Amino acid sequence: MGQGTKEYRGYSRNHEALIASKPTIALSSDPAFRGDKARHNPEELLVISISSCHMLWYLHLCAVAGVVVTDYSDTPVGTLIETPDGSGKFSEVTLYPVVTVEQQDMIDTAKGLHAEAHKMCFIANSCNFPIKHNPSIKVLGE
Repeated sequence: MGQGTKEYRGYSRNHEALIASKPTIALSSDPAFRGDKARHNPEELLVISISSCHMLWYLHLCAVAGVVVTDYSDTPVGTLIETPDGSGKFSEVTLYPVVTVEQQDMIDTAKGLHAEAHKMCFIANSCNFPIKHNPSIKVLGE
């Protein structure tokens, strides 16, 4: 670590998250705060945690409802506000799931299950900012 935190620019923001028997996660701060852009940062991990939890609940609910999902992707976006004292917070996260279902008659149910997945998501229920959903539903082969 050299001289440690003697100077703001003098220490690395790189670190690793180790969870027993799982791959190591290479982390850093956001590049705006002198972090390594090749590593994940905590803000990215929060947004992807929301997206992942939503997807897992959504797929469960679809399976229970008889909606056959053949593909699911998401490009979530988090909006951060930096305060004058240098701290910050999320003002919102928006999920943009693109879901492919097996049949046309599954579309309405598939759309509606996003709201139920949001209610069930442990991560979303732990956040103090709005989480929005802007889903697209497609039919396999169309």
